[in-house]
Amino acid sequence: MAVDRIHEGGCACGAVRYQVEGEPIFVNNCHCRLCQRQTGSTSVVNAFYETERLTLIEGELSDHTVPAGSGGPHVIRRCKSCGVAVWSHYPRLGLLGAGLRVGTLDQPGAFRPDAIIFTESAMPWAVFPDDIPVFETVYDQTQLLPFERVQRLMALVERRKAGEG
Repeated sequence: MAVDRIHEGGCACGAVRYQVEGEPIFVNNCHCRLCQRQTGSTSVVNAFYETERLTLIEGELSDHTVPAGSGGPHVIRRCKSCGVAVWSHYPRLGLLGAGLRVGTLDQPGAFRPDAIIFTESAMPWAVFPDDIPVFETVYDQTQLLPFERVQRLMALVERRKAGEG
């Protein structure tokens, strides 16, 4: 696996520090009602990676399971001390893939969303940039992402189908 760069981040209290290798498979800005409730905000920005690219450097995480939109288990990994959500595992990829909360990165502005999703649930005053694709619900990542990133995603999907994670 070629690694372009190491990104670092952590929680609000400083107890948790992590690093992630390379660039994400995809980045979504999600405005669904579940994300709104889980974050207490208008939306969340997640950068999706292969879990093996994530390393917990210090601190402890606790797992909190809530239903995903599919009804399957969405496991939110939070700082055990302050409760900040650091990353999640969603049913489609299980423990093989992680949706890293971009706001926990030391340089969150380095990650631009590939797509803005579930805008049907967005706050009525939300304004979206013209240069990021916007979808009322979900989108087909194979139609939007570069081939290399689609390959990474499909490799995780196939591993999951084979019973991993």
